[in-house]
Amino acid sequence: MKDKTLVFGASLNPERYSNLAINRLVVNNKKVVAYGLKAGTVAGVTIETELIKYDEIDTVTLYMNPLRQKPFYNYIISLKPKRVIFNPGTENPEFFSLLQKNNIHFEASCTLVLLSTNQY
Repeated sequence: MKDKTLVFGASLNPERYSNLAINRLVVNNKKVVAYGLKAGTVAGVTIETELIKYDEIDTVTLYMNPLRQKPFYNYIISLKPKRVIFNPGTENPEFFSLLQKNNIHFEASCTLVLLSTNQY
């Protein structure tokens, strides 16, 4: 299915923003896949703990601090997403530069705000 969103850094904790994002994406009829440290299910979405080579990822929305992102640069770039959203606290100039070199759009924004203002 086209226009999938990968929630990267997904959490089973309902108080975490990544968890809220999964729920809101599902409510907004977006196709969602997720990667996190702990396996489980949120709003019917399985949180994977292995890196899967997804096809047709439109958006990667990051919920992982910059120090933890580095090992995943190549993986995220290999998915060839149309854009990467750096949610508050995840902004990473080093990764911005790599994405730019690979012609991948990025934005420092908030997935929850984008969804609530119909800008997603």
